[in-house]
Amino acid sequence: MSSSLAEFAPDRHYGAKVGAVEPGGAEVIPLAERHGGPLQLLWTWTSPNMEFATIYVGALGIIFGLSFWQTFSAIVIGNVLGSLTHGVLSSWGPATGFCQMVLSRRAFGFVGNWLPAGLNWLIAGIGWFAVNSVSGGFALAALTGLNKYVSLTIVVVLMLVLAYFGHNLIQLFERYAAPVLTLIFVVGGIVILTRAHVSAPGSGPFPGAWWVLLGATFGYAAGWNPYASDYTRYLPPGTGRMAGIWAAIGVLVSCVLLETFGAAAFNALGGHGPANPTDAYTSVLPDWLGKITLLGIALGAIAANALNVYSSALSFTAMGINIKAPSLRAIMAAVMGIAGFVVALIAMDNIASYEGFLLVIAYWIGPWLAVVLTDRLLRRTRPEELAYVDRGYQNWAGPIAMLVGTGLSIWLFSNQKFYTGLVPRHVPAIGDLTFEVGFVLAAVLYAALCKSLAQPIRTAERRKVAEHEQV
Repeated sequence: MSSSLAEFAPDRHYGAKVGAVEPGGAEVIPLAERHGGPLQLLWTWTSPNMEFATIYVGALGIIFGLSFWQTFSAIVIGNVLGSLTHGVLSSWGPATGFCQMVLSRRAFGFVGNWLPAGLNWLIAGIGWFAVNSVSGGFALAALTGLNKYVSLTIVVVLMLVLAYFGHNLIQLFERYAAPVLTLIFVVGGIVILTRAHVSAPGSGPFPGAWWVLLGATFGYAAGWNPYASDYTRYLPPGTGRMAGIWAAIGVLVSCVLLETFGAAAFNALGGHGPANPTDAYTSVLPDWLGKITLLGIALGAIAANALNVYSSALSFTAMGINIKAPSLRAIMAAVMGIAGFVVALIAMDNIASYEGFLLVIAYWIGPWLAVVLTDRLLRRTRPEELAYVDRGYQNWAGPIAMLVGTGLSIWLFSNQKFYTGLVPRHVPAIGDLTFEVGFVLAAVLYAALCKSLAQPIRTAERRKVAEHEQV
């Protein structure tokens, strides 16, 4: 798959350098710059999930009134599904050398791909960046006694430094952060599990609340899917399968562990506690361990947001806008990080409503994922495909299927505080089936439309590949 594009791409002399700013944007990674091994995906996807947002997803089940074991079952099933798709998408990076939103062009066309790439650019770079920055800032403020705005500024600066320098520095940071964060949260989690009442029955609506939690856990794990090959495109060709396996394991283990600890903590509190969820979680721990956990929450927010703003910048460059710069990705990382910081400052005292809005619009990932996977199933891949670099290539089946799948599933089935859909408004017991319905609807629509709306994918002879435009 497009291996020749990487073979003929000019060496940018970045390679494995850690102290250099990663050049360029969303162009193919040359074979001369490929380095690293599949195992690095384990820590790449462990560190960013070792944060409070992951803990809170698990706590939702107890807040909804589910029992611990009902909550645990939804956590496992949802994360298995989200991790499986993450592994599949991650496996495409080494063979192609492209980031995920460039690979998305195959199913959406060059212009149509502005829809998912634009959404990922804005939601990752401003939306989730702001949410994670606030949780990290609050944790640092609680730990050090610093003003919350000063604390927010500190964590944002650290996030932006990582994202600005790019791929290699991020990989190094995640590598060393992973064991530290894992140790902190696992020790705290063991203490919490000893204090939880795991045999207590649930009091919430079943299976409605269970379906809501299943959608949340699947959506949280799958939320990383639009970034997947961003972190495997530097690996040598032929390593895709193992890269996908380690990426899936990293997401699965980290999410299941922390979501389970979150469920146990709120179970121990009887489903309620201090108004601040972070305080509620650490209140179950001994004072000394609670302080160390606050440090872990701040560090985990940095690990997650380094990926958020980096992939946001890549998504912008994947839109194919011609802006001449030595490193358009680095410039956009700084711009989006600053924008996210401003939003975090504004939303800091009302982050719950802002996060509710993000949870609703995040439903776009299910239909996008369905379109991308269905395209791969229906149309076989071939060497030297030009769909990733051909500005004239069109496939309007993708944008139509994604828009219809997203719009209808949210309108009918969303069950969030920010917006409740038509079905759960009248039948609350049905829960939240937005991700599931959006995925199935988009897949069916794309399968029905692609034959008539998708242009054939051209291929290039190897001798002509070097002459073709790279982005």
